[in-house]
Amino acid sequence: METTFAEYFPCEQHAARLPELDERHHQRGRTRVAVVGGGPTGLAVALGLARHGVAATVLEADATVCTGSRAGAFTRRTIEIFERLGIADEVLRTGLAWRSGTTYWREQAVFQLEMPHDDDQQYLPAVSQLQNRIEQVMVEQAQRGGQVDLRWRSQVAAVEPGEQGVRLAVTTPAGDYTLDADWVVACDGGRSRVRGALGLALEGTRHAGRYVIIDVRMATDDLPAGRRCWFDPPSRPGGTVLMYKKPDGMVRFDYQLAEDEDETLEMQPERVFERVNAHLAMLGCSRPWTPVWMTLYRASAMTLAGYRHGRVLFAGDAAHLVPIFGVRGMNSAIDDAHNLAWKLAWVVRGLAGERLLDSYSEERVYAARENLRYASQSAEFMAPPSAPQRLLRDAVLSLARAHPWVAQLANPRQHSAIPLVHSPLNAFAERSQEFAAGPAPGEVLPECRIRIAGRPAWLTRSLGTGFTALWFGEPEQAPPVRCGALLTRLDLPRSADPTQRLYPKFGAGEGSLYLVRPDGHVLARWREARGEEVMQALQRVLALPAAASVASSAAH
Repeated sequence: METTFAEYFPCEQHAARLPELDERHHQRGRTRVAVVGGGPTGLAVALGLARHGVAATVLEADATVCTGSRAGAFTRRTIEIFERLGIADEVLRTGLAWRSGTTYWREQAVFQLEMPHDDDQQYLPAVSQLQNRIEQVMVEQAQRGGQVDLRWRSQVAAVEPGEQGVRLAVTTPAGDYTLDADWVVACDGGRSRVRGALGLALEGTRHAGRYVIIDVRMATDDLPAGRRCWFDPPSRPGGTVLMYKKPDGMVRFDYQLAEDEDETLEMQPERVFERVNAHLAMLGCSRPWTPVWMTLYRASAMTLAGYRHGRVLFAGDAAHLVPIFGVRGMNSAIDDAHNLAWKLAWVVRGLAGERLLDSYSEERVYAARENLRYASQSAEFMAPPSAPQRLLRDAVLSLARAHPWVAQLANPRQHSAIPLVHSPLNAFAERSQEFAAGPAPGEVLPECRIRIAGRPAWLTRSLGTGFTALWFGEPEQAPPVRCGALLTRLDLPRSADPTQRLYPKFGAGEGSLYLVRPDGHVLARWREARGEEVMQALQRVLALPAAASVASSAAH
């Protein structure tokens, strides 16, 4: 039920392109990794694989990057991942950074969201940006790198999984063909053809609330960036209205339909325009605006039970559907891609056993269920599923202004990286318990200002592409840990801590060591480093034969 009124984003139309085929219309040469879906999830997987030295073929059914309004707010964690993919600066160049949002009960502000931020952060907690622009930046990065074969107008029509790989039947305007891939990553969205071909179904809840989403263009210089949400406003009695300022002079409105409102009637443009005008009038805004795009949205909180099915892996909306509240959709999808890319690359390169991919499924299914739990709470707060729940919700809002502790119940719970505290990769829990502070195994490495070779630097930007051993102490005192292509050591003596916050933030002392995964999650930590245990932890993750060494593996 999408309606386009004006050009949303200047999308380039791409032609279909066939690979070299044999007489049976089969692609010559085997593909190591085929990514089905060239949206942000698929492109992030492909760019992540390229970062780890693995080429990928991306099959995208459409001729352009996405059109219309999709994801619009991105977390600090997502921007940090974009930095590793080489696209953060371009995404931020036209983005709107923010850290606060306001919740209103009728016309009064009752809760102020303030997301955590301090001087140790290189990015603000959130950035508003157009998904279309992010996809375009990803496409341009893929074209520069040379390891991503992006094929437009390429629809996967059939999937034949086997023990050693997967055969895909591909349909294009230029002709049809089949290709064989060692691995397939399904990133083809909520209506995933790959998921359907394997007979898999999402499990979970479809929420009752219906929301009209409309993006308009208008003068926005005096509008604040960030989330604003009204419950029972005069412009929409009994309903809710969300409002976001976006780049390119765009404003997005999401408003809830009542149970007795007919969606066909309510989606008539003149009716939607009337709702927008009523809300702007409530804000005292009479400036002209132009409609760009609108749709009807229903929240779903669903996931596959597992994200690995033999040689087929699932990520993003193909793996789970997350309600938009709390900006959890694309942000969680980028987390999927970042978790999967290094693991799949290392398996493809023979540096790790296939069991590493099982950890992707375990970790990201756990993260999805946590995301769904938080997002469902927000969805039910926005649209209570019963009269008693609505009564309770309204009571919270009416009391929130006078009672700050009640106001916390209206917290929209913005997305943040889910700590993988139950990961099967976490090692030496007993050593971790010796710390009084700092990130435990499974948590994302926190940011901090440091000095490397006498120059200012950021901790997360100083990590290697493989595992990183953070050594808190003088370099000459570091334990005898074999460092090769898979493991680098980052020395953090006291002189590397100019703010005097690094050591306390990590609960570290002279001789402490953190082992960090390629995706920035802590794997293990030692209050007093033990070199042999560091190697054991790494060996366990890679699932190599006990006699093999990390150094010899890197040589291959």
